[in-house]
Amino acid sequence: MQHLIRIFLVITFLSIQKTNAQQYNQLEELKDHSVRIYYSAGHEQRAQAIVKRVDRAMEYYQELLDFKPEVTLLVLTETDWGKYTSFPVYGMPHYNDDKTLIVAAEDNAFWKSFIPPLDQLPKDLKNRIEDVYKDSKGNLSMEAFFDLLALHELGHAFHFQAGLNMQRKWMGELFVNILLHSFIAEKEPASLQALTLFPRMVVAGGTKEFTYTSLKDVHERYNEIGKEHPKNYGWYQCRWHTTAGIIYDAAGEEAGKQLWNAFKNQKETLTDEAIPHFLDQSGAKEVADMIRNWDKETIH
Repeated sequence: MQHLIRIFLVITFLSIQKTNAQQYNQLEELKDHSVRIYYSAGHEQRAQAIVKRVDRAMEYYQELLDFKPEVTLLVLTETDWGKYTSFPVYGMPHYNDDKTLIVAAEDNAFWKSFIPPLDQLPKDLKNRIEDVYKDSKGNLSMEAFFDLLALHELGHAFHFQAGLNMQRKWMGELFVNILLHSFIAEKEPASLQALTLFPRMVVAGGTKEFTYTSLKDVHERYNEIGKEHPKNYGWYQCRWHTTAGIIYDAAGEEAGKQLWNAFKNQKETLTDEAIPHFLDQSGAKEVADMIRNWDKETIH
């Protein structure tokens, strides 16, 4: 009987491997990385650059949280995007499921939509944006920022697959931004400007053009905002990015571990009123303060 079970398991494993290969047979594959990675033909150099960072971040997150998820990473052109995901916004990193992470292989209209009119900015800010976000051809591109979001999305695999109740959808986003900021600050400080300048710029622009600004809004309308109001969703992410930097500066790389441990042990969903007190008691005071001050600090 045990012999038959072993044969069954081997056949099942080989079937899964064959299915994966068939599923991505129109893409190229890179071997021997911390994640399975497939990419659109002609974009090996970009896939190599992304997975190199992902490998280092996976090691860092794993050591910090004592957990390792399974991830398949797809680096796709706009042509291939629609073949592997139904998500309508090309350029928005996301998961198809708890294990399949999808990012863009090319600069795109979504990224470009965040570039501000430079002639309307103060000269010092204009110069900083040009210094940080010019691409190799001398054009402005948000690619340097959005490339880092692969590491943001990698963080989601940890709490997804570990089964943590992050309490609110926005808490999961803040958590992975804390992981991202911690990794960049600790392991790749040369990229800190690319990570922080763009979010500060978006937040400083105010909320006049956005329909939703509260934490309650984004929790209750998370999918709607992400799919139908991508720039509004981008504003939320920028708020969480800037907050993650403040939290890291106050608590260091232990900030992400504090949240992880707190929610790993809190299985039941807390009320809105209970969450700040719970975070205070768990040592995550800076996160509790963010919740209390969110609406006060929203720029209208």
